[in-house]
Amino acid sequence: MGTVAFPEHLVMIGCDNMAGSILARWLESGLDPARVMVVDPGIPLVKAGVTVHAELPEALPAGAVILLGIKPQLLGTVAPKLAPLLSGDKIIVSMLAGVTIDTLRDALGHGSDFIRIMPNTPVALGQGVCALYADKQTQERARAQVDALMQPLGLVEWMTDEAQFNLITALTGCGPAFVFRFIDALGAAAAELGLESTQAARLALATVQGAASLASASDRTPAALADAVASPGGMTREGLNVMDEGGRLYSLMLDVLRAAEARGEALARGAK
Repeated sequence: MGTVAFPEHLVMIGCDNMAGSILARWLESGLDPARVMVVDPGIPLVKAGVTVHAELPEALPAGAVILLGIKPQLLGTVAPKLAPLLSGDKIIVSMLAGVTIDTLRDALGHGSDFIRIMPNTPVALGQGVCALYADKQTQERARAQVDALMQPLGLVEWMTDEAQFNLITALTGCGPAFVFRFIDALGAAAAELGLESTQAARLALATVQGAASLASASDRTPAALADAVASPGGMTREGLNVMDEGGRLYSLMLDVLRAAEARGEALARGAK
């Protein structure tokens, strides 16, 4: 990855676990701490040189990129204080799950550029996924600037239909937690069958890590890779048959994604 064109001024409103991980990754990638202002009543621990405020200051830097990292339910509290500080030269980047750009414009005014993003936890390693969406009112220069800003985080994927953003959030934003739960279950099942628990957990994690790396490097689909190592009558095929019987695994993941997507829609209704 080449040199990242970081904005002259970056304001982060809310700096919890996800926003903090993103900031740490940007700083590791060359962002000057002096360009960063964090506004968070919790006064998070950040790298020396970053300006930290418990409350919004009286003014924000001209041309700033403003990252909203608060919980969606807090939009109604933050918006009346933030809206008077915004102008047409600001870019608002929202991580608020389930909150549409129309809702953001209604709450914060229509003068700025607005872009929604949904990162996931592996962005801390630069191996995450960051889905983005911008409406037609957002200028191309804002899209390009935010696209460049997200590159150090991992895969950057633009969406063309905001209606699918909750589904994308369920898949990529929530997805790491689902994978973590699978890793845990794989190890726990092996322990139940007789392996020592810490050894089983270690082997399960290494197995999933290696399989994911192999799938990422391969030009074959994950389904094809599974079939390639499943000889008829063999152990792998027997295990896959259990997972595939009656669409068992597919049905489970369909229910999981539906539940997460529905929760995103509920959060959106609560933020209005």
